[in-house]
Amino acid sequence: MTMEPPSRHPEPVPGAGPVSAPTSAIEANGINVIDESERKGTPRSLFWPWCASNISVFGVAYGAYFLDFGVSFWQALIAGLLGTVISFLLVGIVSIAGKRGSAPTMVLSRASFGVRGNALPSAVSYVLLVGWETVLVALAALASASVIEELGGGGGDGARILGFVLTAAVVIGAGILGFDTIMKLQVWITIATAVLTVGYVILTFDHVDWDVVTSLPSGDAAAVIGLAIFATAGFGISWVNSGADYSRYLPRTASAGGVVLWTTVGGAIAPVFLVLYGLLLAGSDPALLAALRADPIGTLVTLLPTWYLVPFFLVALAGLVGGAVLDIYSSGLALLTLGLKTPRWVAAGIDGVIMVLGAIYFLWFADDFFGPFQGFLITLAVPIAAWAGIFIADVALRRRNYAALDLYDPRGRYGAWNVATVVWFLLAVVVGWGMVKNTWAEWLSWQGYLLGPLGLGGKEGEWAYANLGVVAALAIGFVGYLLTGRGQVARQEALPGPGRR
Repeated sequence: MTMEPPSRHPEPVPGAGPVSAPTSAIEANGINVIDESERKGTPRSLFWPWCASNISVFGVAYGAYFLDFGVSFWQALIAGLLGTVISFLLVGIVSIAGKRGSAPTMVLSRASFGVRGNALPSAVSYVLLVGWETVLVALAALASASVIEELGGGGGDGARILGFVLTAAVVIGAGILGFDTIMKLQVWITIATAVLTVGYVILTFDHVDWDVVTSLPSGDAAAVIGLAIFATAGFGISWVNSGADYSRYLPRTASAGGVVLWTTVGGAIAPVFLVLYGLLLAGSDPALLAALRADPIGTLVTLLPTWYLVPFFLVALAGLVGGAVLDIYSSGLALLTLGLKTPRWVAAGIDGVIMVLGAIYFLWFADDFFGPFQGFLITLAVPIAAWAGIFIADVALRRRNYAALDLYDPRGRYGAWNVATVVWFLLAVVVGWGMVKNTWAEWLSWQGYLLGPLGLGGKEGEWAYANLGVVAALAIGFVGYLLTGRGQVARQEALPGPGRR
């Protein structure tokens, strides 16, 4: 692809530029385009944030959930790993836009949706990110209670509150400090969590019964496909709307192939091994699988000798913090993209408050963890997949860098609304929700309305839990934008200059 030479803009972007930070330790940049003087690093540096955010031992529990689809070990392994790797490949492709435009993901999305039309996918992105950070902090509190109880401390609300406050403080603090702090923190989280997770595997491997695991009965095609989509939704699709947030500091001359490679490897390498081990553990003991649904991290604690509980506590918290930190940073950027007129670190603080309130609900009011999590994940995976299809098609069509100033100006080349793109997005969401079934929450029972009309057996048929709507939304967004966006992109790139018309 040919690239337009980067340019410096003499005038600031109204409402989008960096503002002074209270201290030099706090990142001043918000949703503005990163200045040439601040672009640094190589694609290889992307390995650390993506690995740290996905190396949590929650991946072991998530791998165990794959067996809920009624599949064999080998089916779960192949389908789950394919879904995991492919989904992070999508994150890698989205990350190309970050080094091209040096702006956050949802700001770059304005090029395809229009400056104001982009508010719809930005709102969905924000809810997904805040939801994930809430889930991760809640898991940390549950893990704290389980570890303290195993140590003879009684567990209960006091232990939950301890883990909750500790994790929330680290996550909110890192989110406020910003990019440089997060990149440094993620290196240490990756190394420490990898070492301690290996220790966990060594100490619990005697719980694996290979004969029992390999004797699990096979599932049908619908179950295997549903599992692969579930893995896609839980791993890469949940991060795809953040891809450019961490590549935007790279020089525009950085290798696009390197960006894709290191993002994909960083994001997928830990889940590949964690999922495998989760399948081995849960496949060896059906009772363990049932317990993991209620308390994913805490259940894993019960397999450990007492002397390793404190190291496990540290690895559990570190891994969950690694994911939540990236979520709160990106959710703050998404909130600014929606039009909030505050500094970035204030937006991160606001997200922290919402995260705390959501985690309180999970910890003290929800009857079950897995049910609400599953409902949240599949419901939001559909619109995010629709957006991802559109955005990836846009990345594929562009031959020049983004016109930075026009990303913030409804009068610029990207316009206020791209009606065709918004229509494709809404169509993809409507079709997608019609092809997933969600029984985890009463208010989501309306989903799946197309399973009957499309000849998929209705809400009680074999394809009901295959989550086909996620793939359908991705495909409709991608193909639709290729059909109507090619001419639009060509017209945008034919206009002279990088600024306003």
